[in-house]
Amino acid sequence: MTAIDPDTLQAEARRARRFTRINKADAWFQVLGLAWLTPILKAAAGDNPRAQMSEIWRLLGVPLLAIFLFIGAWATLAPKVQTSLGAIPGPVQVWEQAVNLNADAVREREKEAAFYERQDVRNAELIANGNADDVRQRVYTGKPTYYQQIWTSIKTVFFGFLIGSVIAIPVGILAGLSATANAAINPIIQIFKPVSPLAWLPIVTMVVSAVYATNDGMFSKSFLVSAITVTLCSLWPTLINTALGVSSIDKDLVSVSKVLKMSTYSKITKLVLPSALPLIFTGLRLSLGVGWMVLIAAEMLAQNPGLGKFVWDEFQNGSSQSLAKIMVAVFTIGIIGFLLDRVMFALQSMFTFTENR
Repeated sequence: MTAIDPDTLQAEARRARRFTRINKADAWFQVLGLAWLTPILKAAAGDNPRAQMSEIWRLLGVPLLAIFLFIGAWATLAPKVQTSLGAIPGPVQVWEQAVNLNADAVREREKEAAFYERQDVRNAELIANGNADDVRQRVYTGKPTYYQQIWTSIKTVFFGFLIGSVIAIPVGILAGLSATANAAINPIIQIFKPVSPLAWLPIVTMVVSAVYATNDGMFSKSFLVSAITVTLCSLWPTLINTALGVSSIDKDLVSVSKVLKMSTYSKITKLVLPSALPLIFTGLRLSLGVGWMVLIAAEMLAQNPGLGKFVWDEFQNGSSQSLAKIMVAVFTIGIIGFLLDRVMFALQSMFTFTENR
């Protein structure tokens, strides 16, 4: 027998450990939309570079080529389309306005910092002169920056989405466990699921204005109007998928729970939820996507703070730069929607075993 060199064995062991770590990382790359990193790392580790290059081209090269072709077609065709605000802006003009929006945000933050600095100096002088009763703490009231409007929309959609989830998951579990409850809930779902947010918005606005009369509460009225509209339109996918997941549980497991005389709470927490989680998370992902689309429409129509209002204000502004700023907002909305879906899929991957992408 030929003796195996110990150094060779150690090298092979290190190589095997590298591939094990790469395969473990691949699960998270899939979640984050970075699957193209896996063949790059495998090629760098020496695993059949030619085959890995083919994977790199499929996962990274083809998408990048499609993006470049889209940008090229956009840049070529956009100047040929004339609107009331001028020609459709091309990629260069849109990028310039993205840079300008960032610069505007930086200037606004500097103005805010200068305002509070002047206020602190003025109050310190009043205290030093013995006029402490004249000290006032005022809030800066400058226009919201583009980033602040993005943050407002994200907070609003998550608040509405969480309220919807708190309602939809228990009701979905009830509908899945009880045929009688499902028969009672199903007509309500079928009637209200297709209703547009534009129909809900005036009703929600009037109800919030009537019930939430205070102006110094924890939430502003505009925030609640947008969030509740998101709730009413986004809870249905979660409710339907939860009911479907619960009703699809293996009947043998249900029989075992009866034999063991499990309490309702134990049955739900130890049997129903673990079995239905994949479909529940699918519903949550759909609900969050629906909620994000609904929010932008609600903000535009109700003129509530957020990205929707930004789009509407720029449309009303009608300047030569407005259309490019609107397109910046469109790309921002799309990118945030993608990231929200990735966040939900990451949570789904942590709590469930599913190959759904």
